[in-house]
Formats: sequence, C-alpha cells, structure tokens
Amino acid sequence: MGFLVVAGAQLQCSFGAAPSNLTVLPLNKVLAGAPAANIMDNKPMVNILPFGTCMSLANPMVAAATAAAMGVLTPQPCIPNVAAPWVPGSMTVLIGNQPALNNNSKAMCMWGGVIQILNPGQTKVMIP
Repeated sequence: MGFLVVAGAQLQCSFGAAPSNLTVLPLNKVLAGAPAANIMDNKPMVNILPFGTCMSLANPMVAAATAAAMGVLTPQPCIPNVAAPWVPGSMTVLIGNQPALNNNSKAMCMWGGVIQILNPGQTKVMIP
C-alpha cells in the first residue's frame, strides 16, 4: 500500500537539478487535506512544474547548448515533457473516474527522465 498523493507533493526528475511540486486542480472535488491527484495529473507546466535545469542530452535545448560549448555538458532550463499518465495508479481507488495517484507511481519525461514522488503531500490516507 502507498500514500494518496495530493497537491503540493514533492517530485524529483532523474535529470533535473532541483525538486518540484505537484499542482492538482480541485476539479475532481476529492480532498485529503489538499486536492487528491489521479494518474491524469501529468500535464507539464500545469501539474508538473520545472525541475530547475535539465541535464539530459535528449533534450534539444541541452543538446544544442552542449554542441555550442564544444561537447561540454551545458544544462538548460527544465521544461518537462510528459506525454503518458503516471504508472501504476491505484487498482481499486478512482478519483474523477481515473485511478488515484499513489507515492509509488512514476512518470516518464520524453527527454529520458524518470519523475518520482519524493513526498506525497500527506501521510494519513493510504491506498492500495
């Protein structure tokens, strides 16, 4: 069992330089101290905010800056690019007709990073 993830949860990308927070809009009207998240709360710059600077060469901005610096890795601002939902979600708990997001879920960035949940934002509500 994991913890239900809510707005304000702390996230980290494997290629990001700094942690970020999850933003959950209160559209589903489910609260666990703060609005509860589901697997579709994966929108870049809406739900998933930047992680400082990006160090992935798959990111076109990083690749261009690194090439301009004669091959020296040159991190650039992180603009997350998540196209798929968080996986896995809760198998039994639905929020807004979608599986609830738990702290074991991960999201994949198109630039190769794995986004994980460091802190779910609350520690009272557990879900399978």
